Amino acid sequence: MPRIRVLVVDDSIVACKIVADALAGDPEIEVIGTAANGRIALTMVAQLAPDLVTMDLEMPLMDGIETVRALRRRGDRLPVIMFTAVSAQDAKATFKALAAGATDFVTKPSSMISADPSLEEVAKQLVPRVRALVPHPGVRPAVPGAAKAAPPVGLSADAIRPAAPHPRTVRPVRAVVMGASIGGPEALSRVLRGTPRLPVPIVLVQHMPPIFTRQFAARLDSLCASTVLESAGGEELEPGHVYVAPGDFHLELRATARGAQTVLHQGPLVNFSRPSVDVLFHSASRVFGGDLLAVVLTGMGNDGCAGSEAVAASGGTVMVQDEASSVVWGMPGAVARAGFAHRVVPLDEVGAAIFAAVQPARPAAGLYLTTRSEPTHG
Repeated sequence: MPRIRVLVVDDSIVACKIVADALAGDPEIEVIGTAANGRIALTMVAQLAPDLVTMDLEMPLMDGIETVRALRRRGDRLPVIMFTAVSAQDAKATFKALAAGATDFVTKPSSMISADPSLEEVAKQLVPRVRALVPHPGVRPAVPGAAKAAPPVGLSADAIRPAAPHPRTVRPVRAVVMGASIGGPEALSRVLRGTPRLPVPIVLVQHMPPIFTRQFAARLDSLCASTVLESAGGEELEPGHVYVAPGDFHLELRATARGAQTVLHQGPLVNFSRPSVDVLFHSASRVFGGDLLAVVLTGMGNDGCAGSEAVAASGGTVMVQDEASSVVWGMPGAVARAGFAHRVVPLDEVGAAIFAAVQPARPAAGLYLTTRSEPTHG
């Protein structure tokens, strides 16, 4: 089987070596070259046709954001993972890169003086992402902004098992919970930007480190009709508000006399994540029961699958993004294959589906019809 071919772009020799060595530790990944700035990277991408690029943000002559824009303008759809420092300024720049077409990001180690700890930290973040984004080396992505691959042999739409409709009359949705990982920042931005201010609260988990979740909430707030904030814990959920779980904290919901309240804690990692989608979904299902809508968007792994099972078992509704519009169909795919999804919909239809679901006068059966505009393979 061919190895995943990666081009490393960074003006720091030390950073290039750490990234290259971290990737070289995986036998299925091959670093085919390094570039010191965006101009060189554009030429090397055209010459070497890598499967994936890691990209520094700040470089001379052409920085990472401009390089991503140039790649997308000329039609290069290969995955790009930004390599960014942990600061408010770098977080803002990272979201600009994602808006320009970057696929995901990883954070630089706090210190790159000691090679061994830095190497381990980078490998832990980077290797799983590279393997998730390029499941089939040599297959060029065909969808803008997403890493698409040839369908694995033997897997078809039959692998998707729609959840059974609830046998009772549907009650109005009182809250929406959402979860996402790789590709989530832009997916959530598109969903929420196109959705009017809702008459119910939204609580979401996006796998992301501290500082970045705060900047992400601020960015969403500037784009959306709803009020978006990073949860500080203890907020009473309010209609028209979106609460983002902060990095390195689980967010749970607790019933109150008024409805529900956010609770933050630093319990053990769940599905290798903190915050975890499963933690949020489990708690929300206990508070809202059948009056809950859970939405799982693009992401690596299966976080949200067990939580979706709990939502469905309590009488709530589960909606997941379809494969064709997902950057990585790990999280939503796990829910769909397990039979916990009542609807599997393209990203561009998620916002409208959420809006329809929370309308008090909606038809009782409309929310639970599992439809797909065309079969999805993969």
